Amino acid sequence: MMEHADKYIIDGFRSFDPAITKEYFYGYCRRAYNIYDYKYQLRNKTGLDFYSLAHEYYIHLLKFKFKPLLDKPKEMKLSTWMAKGFHFVVLDALKAYNKEFEHKAEEAADVVLEYVRSTDKEEGMLSYVAEAVAAHYHDRIMHDIAFMIFRVGFKQKEVAAQLGMTPAAVNQRYKKMMEEVVTPFVIENYGSGLYTGTVELCKRMDKETPRGTSCYARMYEELGHSIMAKNQSYMDNKRITPSFISSLKSNEIFVFGSNLQGIHAGGAARMAHTNFGAVMGNGVGIQGQSYAIPTMQGGVETIKPYVDEFLAFASQHPEMHFLVTPIGCGIAGFEPEDIAPLFIAAKNVENISLPEEFWSIIS
Repeated sequence: MMEHADKYIIDGFRSFDPAITKEYFYGYCRRAYNIYDYKYQLRNKTGLDFYSLAHEYYIHLLKFKFKPLLDKPKEMKLSTWMAKGFHFVVLDALKAYNKEFEHKAEEAADVVLEYVRSTDKEEGMLSYVAEAVAAHYHDRIMHDIAFMIFRVGFKQKEVAAQLGMTPAAVNQRYKKMMEEVVTPFVIENYGSGLYTGTVELCKRMDKETPRGTSCYARMYEELGHSIMAKNQSYMDNKRITPSFISSLKSNEIFVFGSNLQGIHAGGAARMAHTNFGAVMGNGVGIQGQSYAIPTMQGGVETIKPYVDEFLAFASQHPEMHFLVTPIGCGIAGFEPEDIAPLFIAAKNVENISLPEEFWSIIS
């Protein structure tokens, strides 16, 4: 019985059934993500959000035509087998993240330290930083390292020689104090020298915004209010993409959700490849009478740049009429409420049609 149910689900994946994919693929991956998020604290790490990892796993399965699932041992549940596969994706992503994070952390530490040293004559900042480290750690070695680096000006190799430690051991503790104490302390107390005007604007706006609402959300909300006066005209004269498209006029372009690898195997992508000139291996932009917008590389924020690029392209080609399908709302697992706001600016582009469910959200 279980084997029959698993076959039904896998067949649904292989036939690119959106309902089965959403319920079971994303359902099983969500359970696995919650387990590994608890273990590795994924959600606060860039690129390790649920959709980024789930889409990476899906693309992996797609490349191998779902053979990894077909090779599942008969006695094992499909959900358990997929959780194991998802775990490998998580581990690979964590490895890449840790490598990138370590590099960026070192860069950030260098910038902060240089900033502290360059302004110390006026601010006496080095002494305050050393005191902050001493107050945070009940560890004499950390106190000595902070004193030698920030107060005396020693380099890490010199500190290692003075304390009889290896340079690697000093470096490890230095990174720890920079990440946990020094960088937050400097930003909080002397941050004006590190912030751009945009960040300063966000800080001011956040003070005026209810708790839990970010600056960017506030800016987005204000943008929405600024175009409210135009909504009625669009309610009366919407440009709605047909729910089913089997042919195109000579000037019409079929806009579909793709993946960066350009594997146009299911849903609207398959239709684009079969009927409208989409090219295998090309996951972005105009191709034949179709236009690809990647939706399988992460969360909504990773789709926005490609939507913005599309909107600019459409504005520059008024001779074409772009029929946007509900991108991201099939195999990619998003809902119209997630994707539609990305197309707010399309209301001002006369040669773009949108799905009716998008209009109902942004109008």
